[in-house]
Amino acid sequence: MTSDIAPYGYCRDCGKPTIETTPDGDNRLRIVCDSCGVIHYENPKNVVGCLLEWRGNILLCKRGIEPRYGYWTLPAGFMENGESTRDGALREAKEEATASCDDLKLFGVYNLPRISQVYLMFYGRLKDGYAKANEETLEVNLFDEKDIPWDEIAFPVITEVLTRYCERHSERSHQVHLADIYSRPGEPLDIVRHT
Repeated sequence: MTSDIAPYGYCRDCGKPTIETTPDGDNRLRIVCDSCGVIHYENPKNVVGCLLEWRGNILLCKRGIEPRYGYWTLPAGFMENGESTRDGALREAKEEATASCDDLKLFGVYNLPRISQVYLMFYGRLKDGYAKANEETLEVNLFDEKDIPWDEIAFPVITEVLTRYCERHSERSHQVHLADIYSRPGEPLDIVRHT
């Protein structure tokens, strides 16, 4: 039985089948249209999110969707076309926790090469201390540092953000953090810190 579906899909420009090849002058395999020559680049996805604080407590959301349903996270998600990183982080806080913030500042940049993602995490104060679960969230809660449910955190990147926040909070440091994270959810943290 033969398939009439091209193994690498079809060109978005001309509709002809694409192939995987290394274009002239390049050093990586790319998806290229065998007919018109258009290169279909695949680049890392940006994830934006916020660490929001209210009176010394940190806002966490319990995930109501997969992956990692039922685990705690910070409000975060994929950046949309046409928005800034800051605006995307604010949108995610609103979508996942009905939360707002007026003083958002960059907290850290975290590279996840294993899954081709870059997290841009911001820090600010939760406006009026108000948050409420939304359709992607089972519940929201404000946690004191000592009460963070470390064994129930959804993703290694969130564990790293919270760890660095707790260190920063105790040291009164305002440094922007940069790290590469290689661990999978549920595995011990495998990280290379650059700050």
